[in-house]
Order: sequence, then structure tokens, then C-alpha cells
Amino acid sequence: QLQLVESGGGLVQPGGSLRLSCAASGFTLDYYAIGWFRQAPGKEREGVSCISSGGRTNYADSVKGRFTIVRDSAKNTVYLQMNSLKPEDTAVYYCAADGRFGGSIAAMREDGYAFWGQGTQVTVSS
Repeated sequence: QLQLVESGGGLVQPGGSLRLSCAASGFTLDYYAIGWFRQAPGKEREGVSCISSGGRTNYADSVKGRFTIVRDSAKNTVYLQMNSLKPEDTAVYYCAADGRFGGSIAAMREDGYAFWGQGTQVTVSS
């Protein structure tokens, strides 16, 4: 069974950090582009960051310089390191996998991402 599982969410104060994990089972993430998306209450889901199979990365303007996406092939996991968190980062964060063209497309649009995790809540509040 192909599955993505996110973890690492929680409650953090403004200015704090969290590291989200996206672990895969049943398939190898190396051949997929991985995207992180988030959905805040009352808002549409939006792309946050993505990484292609070749390591090319993209970030939403709102998180550039604060978030970093990295792969750990040995652990079949992709991480999203989130620093300098702001209240507006509060959302449910999802990871997703896109296997088109061997994972070479690193896009922050939802279409193309065939596998999705269940989400992890991130709350930034004092």
C-alpha cells in the first residue's frame, strides 16, 4: 500500500521552529517530486514548497528564507524545516508526491500530485 505520513506538527510560539517529516511506505520517494501544502481555516489549500527528484526546490514567497525542504533518501523521508514561524503559518500541512516524468516536475500546484498524506496541524501562537 502506497502511503505518505506527515509528522512533526504542534504548537509553537511566534519565532519558533518546527521540522515536519513526510515519510513514505510502499514506494521510493527518490523518484517523486514532493510538495508541501497547507490549508488554514477558511482558506484554500496553497503550495508551500516542493523538491524535484533532482533536488530542485521551490518556495512560496511567504516562506522564502524561513523554510527549507530537504530529502533524506536513506530514510525515504522529506523534511520541511520551518524557522521564524509566524501566526499566519498556522494551518494543516500536507505532503504529496508527484511521479510524473520521474519526479522532475517541482510544482506547487496541486494537479499532478497523486499521493497525499493525512496532514499535520501546525499552530503558531503565544
